Amino acid sequence: MAEAHDTDALAARIAQAHGTRFAGFPAQPAPAPTLDDPVYRAALRAASVLGFIATDAETIARAWSAQTARTGAFDAAAWPGEPVDFGLQPLPRAHAFPACPQRLGLYAVLPSADWVGRMARAGVPTVQLRFKSADPAAVAREVRAAVQAVRGTHALLFINDHWQAAIDAGAYGVHLGQEDLDGLPGGALDALRAAGLRLGLSTHGYAEMQRADAVGPSYIAMGAVFPTTLKKMPTAPQGMARLAAYAGLLRHYPRVAIGGIDAARFQDVLATGVGSIAVVRALVAAPDPEQAAHELLALLSCI
Repeated sequence: MAEAHDTDALAARIAQAHGTRFAGFPAQPAPAPTLDDPVYRAALRAASVLGFIATDAETIARAWSAQTARTGAFDAAAWPGEPVDFGLQPLPRAHAFPACPQRLGLYAVLPSADWVGRMARAGVPTVQLRFKSADPAAVAREVRAAVQAVRGTHALLFINDHWQAAIDAGAYGVHLGQEDLDGLPGGALDALRAAGLRLGLSTHGYAEMQRADAVGPSYIAMGAVFPTTLKKMPTAPQGMARLAAYAGLLRHYPRVAIGGIDAARFQDVLATGVGSIAVVRALVAAPDPEQAAHELLALLSCI
C-alpha cells in the first residue's frame, strides 16, 4: 500500500505518469495539506506540479485518496475519473433539475433577441440569450422577445443570468456562471425547479464541477477550452487533455464545451465525449451568420 512509500517519490511518479498529458501549464504553489495521508499529500503536490490551481489540486488529491481506499491499491498511472471518488451525486440524483437532451448540438450564445430568432430559424438547436443590461425593464422585454422569437422553431432557449425574467417569460432554461450562482438570493434555485426550467452551469475545473454537481443541473458547460477574448476568464484555457478528463468524469451529464472553439477544432472537441459545442464569434462575427450556422450544423452532423 502507498503508506509505505515516501510522499515525494509518490508525487514524482504521479507527475511523471501524467506530465505529457497535462503539459503546458506552469507549476502552481501547492496548498498546505489538510489530511495526514501519503497518497493525498503526494497527489496534492503532483497536481500542483502539473499546473492545477489550488482548489483543483485539493479536489484531485481527495479523489486520489478516495480512489486508493476504494480499490485497495495505489496506481500512479490511474488518474481519478470515477464520480464516486469525487463525491458526486449517485444516480438517480437526489437533487436534480429537469433533464435536457444529452446532446445539445450546436449551442449559439447570442447578444439579443433578434440574434436568437435568426439562429433559431437557421436551425441551431440550442440558443442562449446573453443580454447585458442593468435595467430590469429592458431585461424583461428582451427575454420576452427571445421567448417569442423561438416559437415555431425547434430551438431550446436558455437565458443567461436573468433567472426571474426567464421564469416570468416561460423560457426553456437558465444558464448561470459561477459568479451568478454565488449571487443568487435564497430560494432562487427552488423557484427555478418549481417553474420547471432547465439549468446549465459554467465550470472551469474540478472544484467548480464538484460544486455544480451538488446543484444537479440539467447540463454542465466546461471551458474555456481555448483562449478567448470575449470575456475575462477566471482560469487559464483548459486545453484538450483537461477537457477530456472533465468530460469523462461528468459522463452522466449533458456536457457543453465552450471557449475559442472554431470549426477546425470541432472533431477533436467532440472526440472527448461532449455532446455540444458553444460558439459566439463563429456566428455573430461571420459575414453571413445563417450560412455559417448551416456549415457548422453540417459539420456536426457528419462527425
